[in-house]
Amino acid sequence: MSGAVGEFEELRRELQRLRARVEQLEGENADLRRENAKLREALEEARRSGKRQAAPFSRGKKKEHPNKPGRKAGGAYGRQARRAPPKHIDEKVTVDCPLICPHCGGGVRLEGKSSQYQTDIPQIEPTTTEFEIHYGRCTRCHRVVQGREARQISDARGAVGGVQIGPNTIAMTAHLNKACGMSYERIAEVLAQMFGLRVNRSTLARSLLRLGRKAAPTYTNLIERVRGAPVVSPDETGWRIGGDKAWLWTVATPDTTVYQIEQGRGYAEAAKLLGEDFEGVLCVDGWAPYRGFDHAQIQTCLAHLLRRSKELREAPPTAACAAWFESVAAVLHEALALRKRRNEATISDCGLRIAKGKIEAKMDRLLEEPDLHDESLRFAIHLLRYRDGLFLFLDRADVDATNYRAEQAIRPAVINRKTSGGNRTPRGARAQGILMSVQRTSKQRLVSAIDAFKQMLRAPTPSVHHLGR
Repeated sequence: MSGAVGEFEELRRELQRLRARVEQLEGENADLRRENAKLREALEEARRSGKRQAAPFSRGKKKEHPNKPGRKAGGAYGRQARRAPPKHIDEKVTVDCPLICPHCGGGVRLEGKSSQYQTDIPQIEPTTTEFEIHYGRCTRCHRVVQGREARQISDARGAVGGVQIGPNTIAMTAHLNKACGMSYERIAEVLAQMFGLRVNRSTLARSLLRLGRKAAPTYTNLIERVRGAPVVSPDETGWRIGGDKAWLWTVATPDTTVYQIEQGRGYAEAAKLLGEDFEGVLCVDGWAPYRGFDHAQIQTCLAHLLRRSKELREAPPTAACAAWFESVAAVLHEALALRKRRNEATISDCGLRIAKGKIEAKMDRLLEEPDLHDESLRFAIHLLRYRDGLFLFLDRADVDATNYRAEQAIRPAVINRKTSGGNRTPRGARAQGILMSVQRTSKQRLVSAIDAFKQMLRAPTPSVHHLGR
């Protein structure tokens, strides 16, 4: 009996020891999980900070042996390009050869001649035009009636509107401020130093607000074209209005780009730009509000998915998880390779459908059995949400596999934001979106935005300018 009691006590002490050990291991496990979460947060922040880097050449450790700057010597450089001689010459100057050598004082024997061409901007001085406006009053309705010359940009008279800057200056200011990101102060310096035209920053700011009002009908027309397009690429990025957080939205097609600055980043703002009944294809990056368009089809950006899978493979929680991410990326690359074969006409329509079905089956098998880890499960859920929009680009040649059009449209806006910090007022934000839309669309359609701005300013009333269409 005593032996049984002793054995029981021994088992009880072993159980207590094991329980203590389990508690210790559970505590260590919890500490390791917390540490792992902190490290993953730090890694994610490092990735984001790298993407937000304002200095494009500060990308980490310098190369130990960087390439020598400048042109490569000899045949390694290739054929050197040079400007062709101009076809039109405005002035010809003869430069005589001295008959006495400036180095030794000896006589010089003439041997020949050669031509050198110099193309430069002429000295520009501002011109002031006085419009002597004759006006009268209607004998029936008693309204003031006055004439208008085609070069005028306003009907204003008197002390308030009697002295104005012209359409060339305003159009150039719009280009320098909205396309080049120059501040009003810097633009005023350029006008003063290069052209002798002295204007205040506030004058330039008010002139662009006026230009925004004149361009508003054209902007509305661009929105209508985007809403009726079969395929669009939307995107959004951070902005500021009076120091408060805002968002710059963009929607791009092959020949039209529209910008809009809003306070929010949800479905309401997207629908304000695209319209709630948009029925085309949205090439998107995975932002959830785009799924709110019930009548639209979605093509999710494969470049975003490949980048995400690459980042997850850089620090995988398990080897099985890394293998799963690698398999997903392989299927996406296979789909892009199939698109290339279709575009090069090296596969028949029947072969394309069969190959696409095999790719979809591979992806479905991966989504049915993801690696059971938080990272892979989250990625699998995201892919399941956009399952119908993964390979739409294989069915339609007019659908892009990525939302690169929107990202290209966002890039100049981001540079503008970094130099300007955003807008001070909602009116300025609206004018910003209108003028950037006209500029970007004009560039896509290979027409001059500056000429379009000048025509808008000279129009008696705001009207639609079709920008080359």
